[in-house]
Amino acid sequence: MSERLKTTRSSGNVFFDIGFAPDEAESLRLRSNLMMRIEDQFKRSGATQAAAAKALGLTTPRFNALLKGKINLFSLDALVNIAVRAGLHVELRVKRAA
Repeated sequence: MSERLKTTRSSGNVFFDIGFAPDEAESLRLRSNLMMRIEDQFKRSGATQAAAAKALGLTTPRFNALLKGKINLFSLDALVNIAVRAGLHVELRVKRAA
């Protein structure tokens, strides 16, 4: 193993780093973050998937898709609504790009 591995510093957005356009990468980053927060809230609640889905106004299969990370099935708007129903406070901060 005499070869050296080449490393590249992350931009802070894995979606951008793997080749998505900047606007799509940012949307994916925000959506994945919301999905993970909703999942964390569900795990802490101790509720069953069926009970959590009902409380969030979702069908059980749709909630299961969220838990499986099927990001393409959820818009940012839908995830904000779900997060609020889950008792989370969602903030959006906008600042000049670096």
